Amino acid sequence: MAELVADLRAETADLAGMVENLDAAGWDLPTPAAGWAVRDQISHLAWFDEAATRALTDPGGFRAARDGLLAKGESFIDELAHADRRSPRELMDGFVTARARMIGEFERTDPRLRVPWYGPDMSAASSATARLMETWAHGQDVADALGIARVPSVRLRHVASLGVRALPYGFAVRGLALPSDPVRVELTLPGGDVWTAGPAGADDVVRGPALDFCLLVTQRCHLDDTALEAAGATATAWLKIAQAFAGPPGAGRSPGNTPALAKRRV
Repeated sequence: MAELVADLRAETADLAGMVENLDAAGWDLPTPAAGWAVRDQISHLAWFDEAATRALTDPGGFRAARDGLLAKGESFIDELAHADRRSPRELMDGFVTARARMIGEFERTDPRLRVPWYGPDMSAASSATARLMETWAHGQDVADALGIARVPSVRLRHVASLGVRALPYGFAVRGLALPSDPVRVELTLPGGDVWTAGPAGADDVVRGPALDFCLLVTQRCHLDDTALEAAGATATAWLKIAQAFAGPPGAGRSPGNTPALAKRRV
C-alpha cells in the first residue's frame, strides 16, 4: 500500500501540474471524451475520490448511495461530471481536498480489506490501484485537450496490472462467456524493462508496449492504433473488449484518434 500511495501521489501531481495555471478558457476546452471539458475530468475524479473514501469508511452507506445511482442508468456518470459548476479555483481546491482525504484513508487501511465499488467488491489495494488508473486515464484526456505530450512512467505497471486482472470483467459486463484459456501478457515498460503477467508457456499471449496496452484497457485508444500483438483466440477476443474500469462497456475511441501514440511514432 505504501508503494501504491506514493505512486498515486506522483500521478496526482502530474495531473495537477497540467491544470494548475489554466485560465477559465482552458478549463472549458473539450477533451477526447465526448461532451466532457477539462473541468469535467477534474470534477469526475473529485466526486469518485469522495465515493472511494466513503466505500472505505462507510461501506453500508456507500452501497445504498451506489444502488440509487445505478438505478438511474448509464447517464449518471455524465450527469455527475456536468453538475459541478464551481469556479476553476474552487473545483481544483475541491479535488485536492477530496484526493488528500482519500489517500489518508488508504494509508490507514489494511490493503486486504474488501470494499464495495460500482463493479465487483475489491481489496483496498485494488481500490487504490483503480484510483491511480483513473487519474492516469483522465489525465490523458486532459493532456490530449491541452496538446501536452506526457512522458510515460513505470507507474504504468499499476494500470497494466489492473487491466489484466479485469480480463474476466470485460467479458462478463458484455454478457459473454469467459474463455477458459489463460493469457500471458508481456509488456515493455518505459525504460525497457519487461513486465509480465499470466502463466509462462500459455498459448494465448499479448505483447507490446505498456503504454499501448494501458491506453487500450482504459479505452483511450482503438486497438488498430496500437503496436500490440495477440496470439490465440482468447487473447485476440479480449483486446477487442478490454476494460479496466467498472461500469457498462464504453464506446471506446475511433481509429486514428490517439495523440499519445501518434506523437510517439512520428
